[in-house]
Amino acid sequence: MALVAVGSLGRGELAPGSDLDLVLLHDGGEDIARIADRIWYPIWDSGVGLDHSVRTVDEAVKVAREDLKAVLSLIQARHVAGDPELTRRAREAVLAEWRADSRRRLAELREAADKRAESTGELAFLLEPDLKDGRGGLRDVQAMQAVAAAWVASAPGPRVREAYELILDVRHALHVVTARGADRLVLQEQDAVAGTLGLLDAEALMRRLAEAGRTISHAFDATWRTVDRLLSGPVPRGRRPLADGVVEHAGEVVLARGVNPRTDPVLVLRAAAAAAESGLPLAPATVSMLASQSPPMPVPWPDEARDALVALLGAGRAAVPVWEELDQAGILVRLLPDWERVRHRPQRNPIHRFTVDRHLIEAAANAASYTREVSRPDLLLIGALLHDIGKGWPGDHSATGEVVVRDIGLRLGLSSQDVEVLATVVRHHLLLPETATRRDLDDPVTIEKVAGAVGSREVLELLAALAVADGHATGPAAWNSWKASLVADLVRRVRRALSGSPLPPPPSLSPAQAVLARHGGGAIRVNGTNVTVVAPDRPGLLWRAAGVLAAHRMVVRSASAASASSTAVIEFSVVPEYGTPPDPATLEADLRLVLAGRLDIEQRLARRTRSVRPARVPVAPPRVTLLEEESATATVVEVRAHDRPGLLWRIGRSFGECGLDVKAARVETLGAEAVDVFYVVDRAGRPLSDDAQRTQVRDHVLAALR
Repeated sequence: MALVAVGSLGRGELAPGSDLDLVLLHDGGEDIARIADRIWYPIWDSGVGLDHSVRTVDEAVKVAREDLKAVLSLIQARHVAGDPELTRRAREAVLAEWRADSRRRLAELREAADKRAESTGELAFLLEPDLKDGRGGLRDVQAMQAVAAAWVASAPGPRVREAYELILDVRHALHVVTARGADRLVLQEQDAVAGTLGLLDAEALMRRLAEAGRTISHAFDATWRTVDRLLSGPVPRGRRPLADGVVEHAGEVVLARGVNPRTDPVLVLRAAAAAAESGLPLAPATVSMLASQSPPMPVPWPDEARDALVALLGAGRAAVPVWEELDQAGILVRLLPDWERVRHRPQRNPIHRFTVDRHLIEAAANAASYTREVSRPDLLLIGALLHDIGKGWPGDHSATGEVVVRDIGLRLGLSSQDVEVLATVVRHHLLLPETATRRDLDDPVTIEKVAGAVGSREVLELLAALAVADGHATGPAAWNSWKASLVADLVRRVRRALSGSPLPPPPSLSPAQAVLARHGGGAIRVNGTNVTVVAPDRPGLLWRAAGVLAAHRMVVRSASAASASSTAVIEFSVVPEYGTPPDPATLEADLRLVLAGRLDIEQRLARRTRSVRPARVPVAPPRVTLLEEESATATVVEVRAHDRPGLLWRIGRSFGECGLDVKAARVETLGAEAVDVFYVVDRAGRPLSDDAQRTQVRDHVLAALR
């Protein structure tokens, strides 16, 4: 016979309040019951908790085959006394069956882990976390060890083992403080546990515990991605371009061959945005390479870096795991040094369900659903990400956050005007919900004060969208239908009090463009990322030129179209979707062909569209608005949509199909969000006056965008 330790005793992790988990193995015999009693009774008499069983080797293997808890215990069993051959036979038989039946058993293990996390929550974000069963707790590490025992994934690495040891220490201290075997770290015990561990206070304890829990959760997710990949069979071969220098390979986002991270500081954000927008994980090796080899980001950030950040945040829920990858690799604090002050910072408030840093990325992910509600989706997403950044500093977090975000805004390369808007949003991010729930909305003074603080309709719409995103990210107690209706009512009243912000006037020709227009005829200029098209004004000129750019994998970041007399001048600012830019001579030749009516750009774009996989990540639906009284000579159509190849071509073609001509346009892509304004007229050169025609145009453009 053999006495075998399992559970925490078998792993050598016994805490003061733990039970002894023991198995008495034997090969049969009539005296086994009497011998077992002689072992168990002295333990019971001592008052120590005991979980015991008596099994033959075959019985132990059978129980392990049917009971997940039993197999996990026996995988890490430790011989204590007696015949070591029995212990060896039992462990080897259990491990052999665990590996042979890994597909079924690992699915069972994953289901058990999901149910456990659903019932106990996530250790890193709970006010009173469960150290053992919470997501990111001790059992998740033990599950990863079981996966490693099945030879399907690697064992937990040094960072996970360090996090695991910290949680074991906290659990040990909790048992000492409470004098019982507790696993939930309740509020009233946190200061005492912190003192036992030599930490400053409960906040320092919970911050370290949050970091440990997130480290384990991150590794746990990576382990299961490996399991899924290995058990689901061969992965598709080949590489699909996602962005410049970034491709999809084997269901993960990796760097393209020959790409050198040391020469491209924006690559890390471009890869992160591509991962979020495609709904794919960054490959661990890619993250490690980017973390170790990426050079410092220039300050102020180049436009491409800021656009990539906005595109990452604009992916919504898919941005959260990618952001966590960057955080775990230490990339975020290098990009945004102020992030260190809120990283893993506990809220210490039952209303909040996340640490400060996780709350911020959750708010930004929520804000992605409201990008169609605002004229500056980029400032909404950045504002949501930074609205509580002041919580890393003493004092009122709204006031300190305003100061911090001014520095961050300049670091990001925002204009001084945009920095002021961003600072106002952060300073007043609580203004709408606090006023709506604590003040009399029928009092004109209330509305005047809010309007005075907000200053413009642009800021008001940003604050309104942020209030909803922030409330949902905080928790159920922070946002409900009652508060939502009050905030909406306040926004309506303040909007009426603020003078409307008219659209900028339609683009007019600059002196240099006027010279080109006087040249007459047709002219094409390709100068780096700037493409200028001069041609006799005609219906469809803008969208046909945009179609040529899309066919050459050029992404339109901004564009303006204006005309003088009978000549139109279109200025495009473009970047390659991925890879090297097309040959300027070839691009110019195709532009000339399409202007001459000798190139079927629609057929070429149709072929390219078929080769592009549909987006895996849901985005907010497009919005098309026909604005009244914004122009006396044209109908103003505002389009807000998620950018994709050929977007401008689709919009322009739908105008053409409705019998409309674009007289002027201002096109802008902010991150991955397009905010485009078109001044259109009918074939007779008049604005639209018929409501039915307006509805038809709006519906037709929407259909082209879906």
